[in-house]
Amino acid sequence: MRPVRRTVASVAVIAALSLTLGACTGVPGVFEYESSSARASGGAAAAFDAPGYVAKIWESKVLPTVSGKAVDATTLLDAIAADPTAAAAQYGTTSGTGAAPAFLVKGEGTVTAVDTTAPTGPVTVTLTTGGRTVALVTGPVIAGTALRDAVGFIDFSQFTNQIDYADVGTELNNRVKTDVVGKLDKASLTGKTVSFEGAFSLLTPSAISVVPTKVQVAP
Repeated sequence: MRPVRRTVASVAVIAALSLTLGACTGVPGVFEYESSSARASGGAAAAFDAPGYVAKIWESKVLPTVSGKAVDATTLLDAIAADPTAAAAQYGTTSGTGAAPAFLVKGEGTVTAVDTTAPTGPVTVTLTTGGRTVALVTGPVIAGTALRDAVGFIDFSQFTNQIDYADVGTELNNRVKTDVVGKLDKASLTGKTVSFEGAFSLLTPSAISVVPTKVQVAP
């Protein structure tokens, strides 16, 4: 009879593990299990709607946050040139250990170059004060998560997994493409005075690439 008792015990352990896993709704950023109720009903949790999420916060939170917290470009770039670590601590935010600091920035200057060959479509702006330059990223490729990270109110802990968190960064960039840079006549920008607001990640201190949330061209 001993083998029978061992078999019964094994079945009990397997059943307990199955119930435990069935009760898990997920481990953020690692695994996501289907709930017991979802299995029983034959359905699953609804997919995360990144465009819908961004649509709800774009005008109500993202744009006002950038406008309200952006640091003058000359002030910020001078601080970065003097001490990148100190500048990051004073003006920047980070999305996690090892991530590049992200900054909100605003400025005004003259467009001195428009690159239509690079995928990111950089528009070089020489700042009115100080003479430093930044590049406004106009696409068609807008990569990275500078805007998501810099606004400071979008955190990984708010999402079920890393994919949803990454999708928010991508969708914010998509809104920049359609609502901001998509309205620019890049062919006529050279020599024009522009004011801008946006975000950048400090990947290379000597080459600042701003994802703009606002670009105004002087008449």
